[in-house]
Amino acid sequence: MAIENHEEIGSALGLLLLTGGQGRRLGGPKHNRPHPAGGTWGGHLVRVFREVCPTGPVQILGEALPDAVGVVVPDPRLGPAVALCTWARSQPLPSWPEVRRWWVLPCDQVQWTSEDLVSWLAAAETADPLGKAWVMVREEEREQPLGGFLGATLMPVLALLEERRVRDLLRHLPRCVVASEAYRGLDVDLPADLEIWTKAYSGSLRA
Repeated sequence: MAIENHEEIGSALGLLLLTGGQGRRLGGPKHNRPHPAGGTWGGHLVRVFREVCPTGPVQILGEALPDAVGVVVPDPRLGPAVALCTWARSQPLPSWPEVRRWWVLPCDQVQWTSEDLVSWLAAAETADPLGKAWVMVREEEREQPLGGFLGATLMPVLALLEERRVRDLLRHLPRCVVASEAYRGLDVDLPADLEIWTKAYSGSLRA
């Protein structure tokens, strides 16, 4: 479904899709699992992004997708923090002067829709209009940066870091915690998570 009246978004948003995980707890990689909406998990998320930002750059950190186009960036397979730092170091600056922020998205956040992304992006634009922070939510007592927006101005700092965990990256970067009902960052990590999500999705189609 196309999103109308969002031409002003243009290419100001880019997508960093993390597809390099091995998905051990789910019995194998997640990026190419079939999504009930069609295609793969990763392909679904690229399509959601494209409906909102038709001209924004798509960078795939890890494995290529059989049903979606994007620039595949080498990933050392040492987790999302290392993948993001490696990506930042590989980009000549300014690679995308028009991009204000990057949507940092793991391929197992399969609940996103284009409508949710529009609302979540609007909250980020209001809270951090210049893209100078990592916009995220707080889940209970824990900040959740994945599924959030990395301000493009932070790329040079990210390129200098060598942390192994995302939580350690946050010690070096400005954060902006935003409350939004549009955030759909539930990770599908375990077989039980997959069963719950699949049933919920099927129920929403029948409703």
